[in-house]
This record gives sequence, C-alpha cells and structure tokens, in this order.
Amino acid sequence: MNEPDYNTPREAQHPLGIFLRGMAMGAADIVPGVSGGTIAFITGIYFRLLAAIDAVPSAFVRQLCRGQVSKFWQATDGRFLATLLAGILISVFTLASVISHALTQYPILLWSFFFGLIVASVWHVGRVIKAPRPVLMLPLLTGVIFAWWVTTLSPGQVDPSALAIFGSGALAICAMILPGISGSFILVILGMYAPILAAIKGVELGTLVIFAAGCVVGLLSIARLLTWAVQRFHDTMLALLIGFMIGALNKVWPWKQTLSWRTNSAGEQVPMAEISVSPVQYADLTGAAPELLGAFLAVLAGFFLVLLVEWMASAFKGRTVRS
Repeated sequence: MNEPDYNTPREAQHPLGIFLRGMAMGAADIVPGVSGGTIAFITGIYFRLLAAIDAVPSAFVRQLCRGQVSKFWQATDGRFLATLLAGILISVFTLASVISHALTQYPILLWSFFFGLIVASVWHVGRVIKAPRPVLMLPLLTGVIFAWWVTTLSPGQVDPSALAIFGSGALAICAMILPGISGSFILVILGMYAPILAAIKGVELGTLVIFAAGCVVGLLSIARLLTWAVQRFHDTMLALLIGFMIGALNKVWPWKQTLSWRTNSAGEQVPMAEISVSPVQYADLTGAAPELLGAFLAVLAGFFLVLLVEWMASAFKGRTVRS
C-alpha cells in the first residue's frame, strides 16, 4: 500500500471528490464527539485546507482590496474552498435532522461506526510520521490526556446572547479543525449545541450569521498557527494530533452510563454527564441489549471505510500521474 500523501496536488482532487469530502465533514461535525478535522485528515485534504485558509488574510489585503478578484481566488485556492464549503453546508442543513434521529434511535451503532472510523484514522495518520522516535511519545501522550479531559467535561449553560453565539462559533471552529476534538462537543459543553442546532433547523439567519462570523475569526486564527507549527515541527504536530484522536475515543465509546440529565430547548430529556462502561455493565444498568454484533459490524464498517477512501485516493492519484 502506498504511503498516504497529504500534499496531494490540486489537480489530483476532482471537484466532486472535494464536495463529497465536505459533505462527510459536515455530517461528522453535527455529531458531538466527532471532528470534521479527522475526516479532512483521512481523506487527504487537511494540509491543503489549512494552506488555503491561511492564505486568505494576506490575499484579502494584497489582491481583493485592490480589485484583483481573480488573483485573490487563485491565491486562496478559491475553487477548492467554495466546493468544500458547499458540501459542508449542504450536509449540515440536510443531515441535521437525520443525524439527530440516528443518535436517538441507533446510538450504539452510530457511535460504533465513528469509533471504527477514528481507530483507522489513528493508524492512517501515524504512517505519515517521517521519523518515528521515542521522544514523540511526549506530544502523543499530551494530546491523549488533553482530549480525554475535554471529553469528561460536563455541559454548562450559556445565555445565547449575540456575544456568546459569536464566541461559541470561534471556539467550536478551532476545535473542529483539530482532528479528534469535536467542535459540536465544545458547543455541548458551552450549552450552545441545542440553540445552534435549532437555528440551523429553523434557518434563523440572524443567529447563523453571528455564529458564522465567530467561525471565520476563529478559523483564520487557528489555521495560521497550525500551518506554522506543521511546517516547522511536522512529526511532533502529527503525534499531538494523533493523541487528540486517541483521547477522543472516550467520547465515541458506544456504551455509556448517564449520570445526570438536562432538558434541551425542545423540552426533551437528554444526557448531561456520562461515563464509559463495558457492554456487560451497560446491559446491567439499562436493561437494554448491548448490540455487540451490530456494534462490531459498525466498527468494521468505519474502519474499512477509511481504507477504502485511502485506496480510492491512491488509485485516482496514480491515474492522474500516468495521464
């Protein structure tokens, strides 16, 4: 199997493929505990995405402010960003209700699928480290501990004022672009997940514009920092990002014991604080079947989906090079 290439040339990525990657990122971002950054990583567009976002501020000043729209579009990889964003937005608006329903009706199967997805992603990204060495265990463990700690935080409640919505957008997008740290879970911790999801479902433009503005500010900031760090400390940053993904596995573990509940904006009782338990403990505590066979198959589906994506990317790149 060829070594994964996260610096795939622009021409090797078809617009339809980029759009589908965006839809996958959008679907993942809806689920509290799954990062769209992980999807970008395993589908080979993560570094291209960071580079495109990082180019926006300087291109805005140097080209767009001077009326050089075409040069701005080229400098920021505009076709790529627009196509990816279209996929993300369409996915978010069309799949929000579907994902919410699946989380309620088939939680074990859905979480198992994402568990397999992240496990395969850890293996996939680990192969990109250029020079594995013991010292990389430090950033790896740091990432694991930090992400694990984030997943244990209890949800709070923030008054959904304009400032809170803006700040939530900035924090959530920073987490969203980091593989393993879920932007939607950050919204859950802040108590802003339900209001934002309701705004998406109800197309509340005022709320969405403020939230999007916060996302833009946060995204431009984190992209520049990550681009700088990856360029100078490639293996160290990859080890840290892999640690984030490993730590996030606690959040997507399929079997949970609910410690406390809260009432969401729709008046429904939803879990507030949860801990991971074994399938046997889950069955004893809830009286429900742990669905071990279905969970196992879902984990395999997530794992092999990553392998399929990698194989398809390698095959398409090979055809592009030969042509």
